[in-house]
Amino acid sequence: MRFTKSIVALALVGALAGCLENDTERGVAGAAAGALIADATDNSAVTGAILGAGAGVFCDDAGICN
Repeated sequence: MRFTKSIVALALVGALAGCLENDTERGVAGAAAGALIADATDNSAVTGAILGAGAGVFCDDAGICN
């Protein structure tokens, strides 16, 4: 069940990624996705949110988001 939640959360965030235009929007979406995935895999939701926010903010700088 938790694996299914992770896949669904990842798919939803991936679908929204194209709609996000600035670092703040991507950071918030990344934090939410990180917290959901971490919680679904029995890890710290706070740590997941921090890592997800960082990934969201810097994904355009790394050339992943366009």
